[in-house]
Amino acid sequence: MTRLLALLGDPVEHSLSPVFQNAALEAEGVDARYLALRCSGEDLPGLLRGIARAGGAGNVTVPHKAAAAAIVEAPSAAVRLTGACNTFWHEGGVIHGDNTDVAGAHDALRHHFGSRFEGGRAVVLGAGGASRAVILALDTLGVRGIEVRNRTVARARALVKALAPGVSLTELHAFQGPMDASLEPSVSLVVNATTLGLGPDDPSPYPVEELPDTVALHDLVYRPGETRWVREARARGIEAFDGREMLLRQGMAAFERWCGRPAPEEVMRQALRRAAAGEYEG
Repeated sequence: MTRLLALLGDPVEHSLSPVFQNAALEAEGVDARYLALRCSGEDLPGLLRGIARAGGAGNVTVPHKAAAAAIVEAPSAAVRLTGACNTFWHEGGVIHGDNTDVAGAHDALRHHFGSRFEGGRAVVLGAGGASRAVILALDTLGVRGIEVRNRTVARARALVKALAPGVSLTELHAFQGPMDASLEPSVSLVVNATTLGLGPDDPSPYPVEELPDTVALHDLVYRPGETRWVREARARGIEAFDGREMLLRQGMAAFERWCGRPAPEEVMRQALRRAAAGEYEG
């Protein structure tokens, strides 16, 4: 019987996960099909449990990652630390959950920038589940200090309070000021972990014209043609990448949870590249 692997979220129409996950399943001879299913918060618990207990598995995307963390019965350490779950499967009679965004962010940042931010400082825009995953990834990459900026400062403070005991950062604090306030000269990386950029008319997460030339950008959002923020930054000569690499890397980690074998990286990468042909660089 064909196994169902599902992406649960709203919106899901833009997702490229089905493209590379189905290519991986076919290449590995796994009898399964990956589908993107638009899902309300009200329907999430029943749908996630039903898929998992029927032998399926899947991913969870915005805005349901925090809710999924409370639904799974065996959360990983990454889920407990971040309060977010993006991958689920059934094993040993219980529903397991993991947050492969942590590994995805780590591997994508390492791929793009190597170890250049070790000992440096970063600004993370947003205070949701994606921000938590990025902070944990930056911590493992040796970043010394992180400033969390969010439209609601109280939420940024809550994130800092929750994560501070689990990281080795010298400095982790919530920024008390507008999102677009000037950056300290020591900041070498700005990460957009908000959803700004998903819509074609969304404002930039941070004004590109106010960025110093020495800073690098990583936008977790991805769109056909890349996000406007990334395009504008590159036009100014600023090193910038969108969320495509992180999407791929977290998807590889999820595949390994579901199938119990290494993900076929090159197959997945080529499928993603073909799907975005003419729309993305690379």
